[in-house]
Amino acid sequence: MEKNYNTLEYYNKNAKQYCEQTLEGKLQENYDKFLKELPANSYILDFGCGSGRDSKHFIENGYKVKAIDGSIEMCKLASEYINQEVECMKFDELDDIDTYDEIWACASILHVEKENLPIILDKMIKALKINGIIYISFKIGKGYKIKEGKYYNYLNKEEMQENLGKVNANATLINYFETLPSTKRKAENIIWGNFIIKKLG
Repeated sequence: MEKNYNTLEYYNKNAKQYCEQTLEGKLQENYDKFLKELPANSYILDFGCGSGRDSKHFIENGYKVKAIDGSIEMCKLASEYINQEVECMKFDELDDIDTYDEIWACASILHVEKENLPIILDKMIKALKINGIIYISFKIGKGYKIKEGKYYNYLNKEEMQENLGKVNANATLINYFETLPSTKRKAENIIWGNFIIKKLG
C-alpha cells in the first residue's frame, strides 16, 4: 500500500479543533457497559486518549488512569484538560505486562493498519492483568479508507474475531454493541462497533 497518509501529523496540526469537536461526546452507554466489569479503584490505560474526555470521566469516578497518545500536541491539550500528564507514546511502543485492569481504546486503534492490528491487540492483552477488560471501538465496515490524511481501518464483528484468533494470548469477545456518532465532528453515515474483550489467562 502506498502510504499517502500521516495520521499523527493530522492530529498535531489539528489538535485544538479536534478537541473542541470531541469533548462533548455522549458515551455514557459505553462507559456503563464496560465499567460494570471492573472492580472499584481499577487501573485504566486510556490508549489513544485524544482530548482526554474519557480519562477525565474515569478520574472523576475514582479510577486510576494512565493516558497516552501518539500526538504530542494532543498530549499537551489533554494534559491540561485532565490536570495530569499524558504520555506521548505510539501504540507499538506499549510493552507493559500484567499491569492494567482495563484498557480503553475509543476510536483510536482504528488508525492501526490492518496487517498490524493483531500485533497491537497482542500487546494490549499482554498489558492486562488476568480477567482484565479491553474496550475498543471501530467504524463498522470492511477494508480501509484514507480521509483527511488519516488511515481508518474499518472492522466488523467477524473480522475482530478473526484478529483475536491470530493472537496467542487467551482472550475472548464478551460483549458487542453498536452506537451512532455522538460528537460535533462532521456527520457521517456510519455506525460504531463497540467491542469488549476479556483476558482469560
